[in-house]
Amino acid sequence: MTVITPEVLLNAYAAGIFPMAESADDQTLFWIDPEFRGILPLDGFHVPRRLKRTVRSSKFTIRIDTAFEDVVSGCADATPDRPSTWINLRIRQLYQQLFEMDRCHTVEVWRENELVGGLYGISLGGAFFGESMFSRETDASKVALVHLVARLRTGGFTLLDTQFITDHLRRFGVREIPREDYHRILGAALSVQADFRAFCRDDDPDYVLQSISQTS
Repeated sequence: MTVITPEVLLNAYAAGIFPMAESADDQTLFWIDPEFRGILPLDGFHVPRRLKRTVRSSKFTIRIDTAFEDVVSGCADATPDRPSTWINLRIRQLYQQLFEMDRCHTVEVWRENELVGGLYGISLGGAFFGESMFSRETDASKVALVHLVARLRTGGFTLLDTQFITDHLRRFGVREIPREDYHRILGAALSVQADFRAFCRDDDPDYVLQSISQTS
């Protein structure tokens, strides 16, 4: 049996597969290679008008990579819409190691020094693999997604992998593509040298929205 290390995990992402667990209490992992994959075209990201107003209101403060464990815990929390989670202890350990290797990143949404939403994912070449998001206030996770897309576009990324598609993600332009098409797009993205830290204006909401609206 192959021991799953951070390096094995990165190789798996590069091959188009990712791990999950049956539940938070199950310490085993299994690999997923969906027949259809959810992706968010970075040049086709749709921001609803009401969400734009929320972004511009500056009610939230955005931070990057400052509270990894808290973001993962938020993503693992049970909610009325998600009573169980697939984020088990092994997942936490592996992604913590990837975070320390600067391969896993968080986009955090704060309000008055309280973490109220965010997301985390893996950065590899010009691909970003979104793992999970959470929200404790209305629109907090959506604001995190807006800032993520602005960061990826500015940094030269070409692929935002959402793994699956939901009604929540569909409204932003996420679409499903067949496995063969995904692998082709992934291969091209992995050859790109992108920079997750190129964007440094999370405190300027108008610039964030402008970064998303610009076409490549």
